[in-house]
Amino acid sequence: TASARYQKLARIAVGGMGEVWRARDTMLGREVALKVLKPEFAGDATFRTRFADEGRHAAALHHPGIATVYDVGEDAGVPFLVMELVDGQPLSALIRSGQPMAADSVRSLVGQAADAVAAAHAAGVIHRDIKPANLLVTPNGTVKVTDFGIARAVGSASLTQTGQIMGSPHYLSPEQAEGTSATKASDVYSLGVVLFECL
Repeated sequence: TASARYQKLARIAVGGMGEVWRARDTMLGREVALKVLKPEFAGDATFRTRFADEGRHAAALHHPGIATVYDVGEDAGVPFLVMELVDGQPLSALIRSGQPMAADSVRSLVGQAADAVAAAHAAGVIHRDIKPANLLVTPNGTVKVTDFGIARAVGSASLTQTGQIMGSPHYLSPEQAEGTSATKASDVYSLGVVLFECL
């Protein structure tokens, strides 16, 4: 189980889907990022199966710009994902309202993200939730795209119990907003919105 192998050290972030913790893999002796899903998603058997499947797909992606997925499983019926712990902060923390980022910096950051997304697309994986919060930036300016497994899994449960579309409205492509299937172009659209916001 997650609680037996992964020792939670500190909570890193809380989002709409769940919590991310800095944790220690007691078996391998390394620090990792442990993402635990909220109970309302964990209660859906279809979602749990899809989450596990897509976690495995994400784990098969090997690219320097994609945060590595180490493990996926369930603990007391709650799905979890274990990922590479990235030393950095989300791009969302670097964007300041009314203060455009330097064009050269944006070109580098978004270009790296585009390379990573293109590698995922070549492997047949669509992210579905590209946004600044899912683009981690290290102190030396390296970008790591995160949450491939979770974004893909959400596609199977795109409507909440109140009928709301899952995802981040500001970055959602028109076809996703209309409730149709996301394509590679959907990720490109979302990345374009990120680019616009940075500038």
